[in-house]
Formats: sequence, C-alpha cells, structure tokens
Amino acid sequence: MSRPYHHGALRDALLEQAQALLAEQGLSAVSLRELARRAGVSHSAPERHFSNRQALLDALTVRGFTLLAAAIRQALADHGDRPEDGFRAVARAYVSFALDNAALLELMFSSKAGHHDDAVASAAEDLFALTSGLVGESLGDKATTSVSPLRLVVVSTLQGIADLAAAGRIQPDEIDSVIDEAVSVFIPVLMHRRGQLA
Repeated sequence: MSRPYHHGALRDALLEQAQALLAEQGLSAVSLRELARRAGVSHSAPERHFSNRQALLDALTVRGFTLLAAAIRQALADHGDRPEDGFRAVARAYVSFALDNAALLELMFSSKAGHHDDAVASAAEDLFALTSGLVGESLGDKATTSVSPLRLVVVSTLQGIADLAAAGRIQPDEIDSVIDEAVSVFIPVLMHRRGQLA
C-alpha cells in the first residue's frame, strides 16, 4: 500500500528509502524510479528534489556524513575528561555506525559518490574536524598546524578500523581490544607531542 507524503517530507522519505535500498541491494539498485515506486509516488516526483541520480547519491552521501557526525558528537558529549575516553567513545561510535551502515559508509568514502559536490565536501569536512579535533583537544591550546599529519593518521585509523569491522575482518568480540590497542598507541604519542609543544 502506497504511503502519502507531504511535499516537504518527500525528500527525507526518499533518502530513507535510498539508504535502505543501498543496504539491501547495493549501489546499482538505487534509482529515482525505484525510489518513486517504493514511496508510492509518481515517477517524476523525486525529480523535484533530485535533478538526477547523481544528485540523489550526493544527497545520500551528505546524509551519511551528517548521521555519523551526529553519532560522534553524542559520543564526545558522553565521554569523560580523559583523552583516552574520548578516543574510545569516538572509535566505538564510528565502528557502530559502520556495522549498521556498511554500504552507506562505502559510498561516503569511495569514488562512487562521483563528482565534487560542495555539500558533500562540507559534510565530510565537518566529520573530519570532529575526529581530528580529538588531537587538538589532547594537545590543548598548544596545538599548531604541525600536528596536521597526526590528525590525518588518527582519522585514517578510525576509518580503517570501521572498514575492517564492517567487512568482517575484525570480529565483533575483537573490536574493543583493537580500539584499546589504537588508544594505547595514540595517547602516549599525543602526550609526548604535548610535552614538545609546551
């Protein structure tokens, strides 16, 4: 039975359907026509919100970055004052998102998203600022641009753990120990760097 949507809600409904379709059948199955069918609207209705399939994929990518950033913000809000607690909280939120949204995460970090899009770039930068901000937080006000490579290493590590977990290369009962190992590597490095900047 088709479900009616108010005009303002159709865009969000289509993105929800697109995310579900991506998870169920993969990227090749995501199309404006299929989303229209699933949403119970005319074939032309999605085109009012997405000019073409690429615009839909861009919006879906933005949605993924936004959802992951929200999960990380919540993790940061809930963690304790120690830097290692922040790392663990963010890493667990990242991995949890990856396990629940493996296909979406792949779209977010692959060339399948297609051409450069300002909204995608902005949403990605917001996420990277959050995760790399862990480094700046650990270094306090002494952080400088010289730590940029370290920020990238931290982000790359989080992404790598999430990718491996989503692909089943890290088993569920191994995730916490892998995160703990990453924390045991990064925290001493950050504390050493903080001392150098003092």
